[in-house]
Amino acid sequence: MLPLEGVRVLDLSRVLAGPYATMVLADLGADVLKVEHPERGDDTRHWGPPFAGGESAYFLSVNRNKRSVGLDLKDSGDLERVKSLAAGADVLIENWRRGALEKLGLGHEALREANPGLIYCSITGFGPGPDQDRPGYDFLVQARGGIMAITGQPDGGPTKVGVAISDIVCGLYASNAVLAALHRRSVTGEGARLEVPLFESTLGWLANRGQEFLVGGVDTGLIGNAHPSIVPYQTFEASDKPLVVAVGNDTQFANLCRAIGRPELAGDERYATNPDRVANREELVAELQKEFGKRTADEWTGEIRGAGVPCGPVNTLADVFRDEHVLGSGMLQALDHPSAGTIELLASPLLVDGARLPIRRPPPTLGQHTKGAEWESG
Repeated sequence: MLPLEGVRVLDLSRVLAGPYATMVLADLGADVLKVEHPERGDDTRHWGPPFAGGESAYFLSVNRNKRSVGLDLKDSGDLERVKSLAAGADVLIENWRRGALEKLGLGHEALREANPGLIYCSITGFGPGPDQDRPGYDFLVQARGGIMAITGQPDGGPTKVGVAISDIVCGLYASNAVLAALHRRSVTGEGARLEVPLFESTLGWLANRGQEFLVGGVDTGLIGNAHPSIVPYQTFEASDKPLVVAVGNDTQFANLCRAIGRPELAGDERYATNPDRVANREELVAELQKEFGKRTADEWTGEIRGAGVPCGPVNTLADVFRDEHVLGSGMLQALDHPSAGTIELLASPLLVDGARLPIRRPPPTLGQHTKGAEWESG
């Protein structure tokens, strides 16, 4: 039995943050009904190429383990069906513009009259404040929230993260909030009104970089693959491709120096402790780079890992999907899709009782489950 088996989730969200949250819940066993416009569907269905059997790779990546119901909320009959589904739901997740669902009678206050235990989660662009009515888009939020200003090479320019990370983290915050609300309801019987703003979620994972500024007014800006507080903790150029070395303490540094044939560096007072290494970063990095350029990344990886120091190559996606651990982890699961045929999907990273969570359903085709759509028993 999966942890959320029997939990009913009505998904009125689209694009990424909301669908990511509902996919996390679906992976854990919840019955997720994804409501889509019967003609257009979720925007991401059209975000391609590439496509597989008419389904975009983007949509396939965040909608496994769900059912799709094609309903037009501007149609009175379809709207009543959605209200009926909401009356039997445990959780509703939406990311419409603030106030839009209230006008349709799908706001929290209206729905809880028929379903007082409903957990209603809204994903918004901005939380309460001057910009609360502005829409949120991952790219703009990464820029305004400071992520782009700390991502990129010093001699380049600000860069967004390679995936829509603000949306994804917002989705994870939303799924966490829903799980907490489900726990509270199991104790008190009460539903909840949750809001998870995209912008504030991004501020929430500035982590050490944000706190460095709050504590000391420190803004180290663009430092590429280096770490502002730890040295050496960055990429180096091996003879064939980049290599990551992540030294977390002085013992690991001494082990690294021995592994690359430069034990004297660990005894140099300029590099004896991490604060010393941070202060003398440029000189030390130059010395280490001289050595790393003499051998391949794979050769160095074996040598340095053997010394107990975290180390590894910078992989392309082709490298990732032929990595022995990836292939043996159960993260890739093949299944049959109604229009795309047999496809491989990345599964949930979570394991429950030692087992990888299964992909029970492929991402649905548009409106695949509209006819007679109702909640599974639970």
